[in-house]
Amino acid sequence: MAGFIAYRLLYVLPISIGVSLICFALTYMAPGDPASSIIPDDASPEVAAQIRAAYGFDRPLPIQYLLWLWRVLSGDFGVSLSTGRPVTDEVIPAMMNTLSLAGGGALLAAFVGITLGTLAAYRNGRLSDRAISAVGIAGMSVPQYWLAMVMVAIFAVELGVLPASGMGQPGDDFGRTLSFYVLPILTLATVPAGIIARSVRSTVSETLQQEFVQALEAKGLPAWRIFLHVAKNAAGPALAVIGLQFANLLGGSILVETVFSWPGTGFLLNAAIFMRDLPVMQATVLLLAMFFIVANLLVDILQMLFDPRVKSARRG
Repeated sequence: MAGFIAYRLLYVLPISIGVSLICFALTYMAPGDPASSIIPDDASPEVAAQIRAAYGFDRPLPIQYLLWLWRVLSGDFGVSLSTGRPVTDEVIPAMMNTLSLAGGGALLAAFVGITLGTLAAYRNGRLSDRAISAVGIAGMSVPQYWLAMVMVAIFAVELGVLPASGMGQPGDDFGRTLSFYVLPILTLATVPAGIIARSVRSTVSETLQQEFVQALEAKGLPAWRIFLHVAKNAAGPALAVIGLQFANLLGGSILVETVFSWPGTGFLLNAAIFMRDLPVMQATVLLLAMFFIVANLLVDILQMLFDPRVKSARRG
């Protein structure tokens, strides 16, 4: 187990370095001089040169990258250009808000997807299977930003039963706070629920056709015990899909958070792009990418726990 984790960590290190290089390059990929967002328009050439020197823009790019990476590893992401606050004070609360939203969406998507996918597999070829497959395809195909606006129009504007935006106030009771989560979580869960349902249906259907299931039925095992064997064999691929969908929810919620004015990383990144707040952009993209990498690592470990054959397959 420890050897497998160490082996997977060997892949994480170069990927993390590559991600950090891309995040650092955002400074130079953005239009214009990276120092232009810091230097006042009326600054003299001498003042502009001093500002460049203070931020290290006058040094060679490799030196700039190493200095930036050292500050990041020490937890210093710099200062927001739009608010003047430390970037960590902007990004960390937004990340926690996104995690709560993505976690709720992932749990709902996993529950709905696994339930519908398993039911469709056991009802293979019947009307219920075709209906679930149609619902799954529809869920995978609907644009999330469009669904978000439709839900706001129906449940917030027309019916007035749920709030349209924000996440409430610190003094709100539990029911009031929960109401702000309903529409964003339902919107975020729709696409991954369809993907999970389709994947689980395929995996469970293949497992049900294997010879060991027929052998267990021939031995007269109860249906619930056979189901446990099927679930254990199908858990590995299902976990992979669920883990990747959770990681996608972390980075793919920018439009949904913008529609619902949810103060998460997507909303923050959208604002930083319009404000050209490069330190916030770098920190947000880097943290989201690292969460994606960690999520993939955890999925690999969980797959190995459920199916030790994954260990040798991944090494091969």
